[in-house]
Amino acid sequence: MNDTARTPGAGAGSHGAANPDVAALDDAAINATPQTQARLAAVMNVARYHGVEMDLESLRLRPDEPAPSPPVLIEWLREAGLWARGVPMNFRQLIKIDDPAPIILLLDDGGAAIVVGRNKEKQLLFLRDPRGGPSDPVIAVDELRLKQVWSGGALLVRASRAGGGDEVVFNIGLIAKLVWGDRRILRDIAISSITLTILSLVPILIVMRTIGTVLQFHSKDTLNLIIVLLIIAVIFEMILSWGRKMMEVILAAKLDARLNLLIFDRLLSLPIEYFERNQAGETTYKINQIREVRQFLTGKLMNTFIDLFMLSILLPVLFYINATLAWTVVIAAALMAAIITMFLRPLAHKTGEVIQAESQKGSVLVETVYGIKTVKALALEPTRSADWDRRVAETAQLQIEINRLANWPATLSMPLQRYCMYGALTLGAYIAVHSNNAIDASALTGFMLLGGRVAGPLVSLAGIIEDVQKAQTSIGVVGSVLNRPNEKYALTHGLRPRFEGEIEFDDVVFKYEGAKTPALDKLSFRIPAGTMLGLVGRSGSGKSTVTRLLQGINRDYSGAIKIDGNDMREINLRHLRKNFGMVLQDNFLFRGSIRDNIIAGRPGLSFEDAVRAARLAGAEEFIERMPNGYDTFIQEGSPNLSGGQKQRLAIARALISDPKILIMDEATSALDPESEALVNANITRIAKGRTMVIVSHRLSSLLDCDLIMVLDRGRMVDLGTHHELVERCAIYRHLWFQQNRHLAPEGLDDAEAPPALTQGR
Repeated sequence: MNDTARTPGAGAGSHGAANPDVAALDDAAINATPQTQARLAAVMNVARYHGVEMDLESLRLRPDEPAPSPPVLIEWLREAGLWARGVPMNFRQLIKIDDPAPIILLLDDGGAAIVVGRNKEKQLLFLRDPRGGPSDPVIAVDELRLKQVWSGGALLVRASRAGGGDEVVFNIGLIAKLVWGDRRILRDIAISSITLTILSLVPILIVMRTIGTVLQFHSKDTLNLIIVLLIIAVIFEMILSWGRKMMEVILAAKLDARLNLLIFDRLLSLPIEYFERNQAGETTYKINQIREVRQFLTGKLMNTFIDLFMLSILLPVLFYINATLAWTVVIAAALMAAIITMFLRPLAHKTGEVIQAESQKGSVLVETVYGIKTVKALALEPTRSADWDRRVAETAQLQIEINRLANWPATLSMPLQRYCMYGALTLGAYIAVHSNNAIDASALTGFMLLGGRVAGPLVSLAGIIEDVQKAQTSIGVVGSVLNRPNEKYALTHGLRPRFEGEIEFDDVVFKYEGAKTPALDKLSFRIPAGTMLGLVGRSGSGKSTVTRLLQGINRDYSGAIKIDGNDMREINLRHLRKNFGMVLQDNFLFRGSIRDNIIAGRPGLSFEDAVRAARLAGAEEFIERMPNGYDTFIQEGSPNLSGGQKQRLAIARALISDPKILIMDEATSALDPESEALVNANITRIAKGRTMVIVSHRLSSLLDCDLIMVLDRGRMVDLGTHHELVERCAIYRHLWFQQNRHLAPEGLDDAEAPPALTQGR
């Protein structure tokens, strides 16, 4: 029995070499524990069942963990585009599942087994050792044997629910689904609301029916009983009100968490083009409008449903007491709703203007804070202050206008509100005095007590129309950001090949939005894996556009871009970017330690990996001189680092994942000569075993390149080595001698420059 129980787990090491999954593990995984190997092999087997090949290089595996934890495995699966969830299960639940898809069992010793079948009649589960070969027999295990090695941890995996490329539209329906996900809390709130309504109604009915008797017969015992009942009702009402409020708070907190996760996920899936065209402050303000929606759903809307239920109970009682007075209250509420409806359209228009003005004001603030160094350096405080004052004045004026407009329906409906509260009682007294239809004192007392409770819900029901309009406007504002075309499908679907580094452009034509001429015009070239390619040309020739297309930033081009023969549009975008290293002219470093910044893309890597990448980038020498070495804290904006130090850290960060293709876009143009020389000295070491694409205006930094491509107006003018281009390419020769005038032959001047160059000055 023990042998059978151990076979599915990590202890079955005899089959390790037979499984191709184990052979596919990298060196770190091979040297890991058998438990780690079992869990990794289980995930890879199950993912292959769903048609996905897992990439071990994207696994954030911590070396200090005895076995990968469920959150790590789930994140790995989700990054591969699969749906995954860790759940506690028992033997009976596993037996009842009819889905043939395999299930991963997380064993107590840190290993794993795969459920591949079940026999319901004999109450047996069929398990497979994930590290075994495909021809190995499955193991039949009963509940008793399984309990000896398994305590209930399981991973459910299936193909992603998003079957197509269309993202679910962000609207009120989507938010309603999120709210409906907490049906149990909503049910409990409804039950407590019903109870509170009854508790508020019963004392009124008791008082209405007994107060006359008490006063007429001076019944002290009856009065004492009424007081006790009222006190008990108030105590229960206090307890239930506190409980209902706490449930509303929990519901609001859970909805906030879900909305924040959804919004941030949608925001990260937007293409870079969106953030390049839209101001950060404007985007932030629009996203923050979701708070208005959440407050409406968990506050006013929920209270409206509660009020509706209260009215469904109280209104029949009012009609029972006196139908004439009850009808006047209902008509007054309808008139209030009509008044508010008249102002909805102008209020919606003005609300849109306020949101736009507030977003522009936020943009000024964020832009000023983000660019404070430039503001201080150029003494731009008066200019920015004037811009801020103008935005504040515009927003204040619009706020006055919208509040003035919103004040009209509140003012016009005030007499009707007052009538609902105490006017109906006065009318009842008038009818009792001036007509033969007498209304007794107890009926008037009951109508007075109940009318006050009915008036509030009627007024809120009339005002809910305006609240709905505001919520719809806020959802529209948030949706204008989140419902844009995004990269979600490309980030979760597509091929995940192993890269070697061959790059091919085939008649690629690309034009930026709004541009009249293409940035790339039928560009075609091919470089083998391991090539160091330099890109040169005047500004606007298309150098950076080539790097943008290689990163998948812009995908609306014609022609074909292939990596190792695979069309780039068919490659998973996250997988592509994880295997590409990118170093820009101006790189952003996050708040945190130097070590955290270096391993930002692979947080599971060790300190030794960070040191190795820093050494390769030439950053080790200045890091060791820092007060705390690799633990030195980098402040926001990196003021405690020089430009050269930031650039070398960015190179180390790009190298930490050992990318097969490394792109350096003007990575050394902002460096001082010493730092540039240090980086250039390491270029040959950095390029070993990988393809490099280097964009630089300084041709001296490209001398070691295997090939140099000369671009002009989006077309390739020439492709060759430095010596070949100096001999045969006029544009390259002019650029070279322009930067190295001491080498220029006599007679070479600007007059001999190609027309394209002289026009670009």
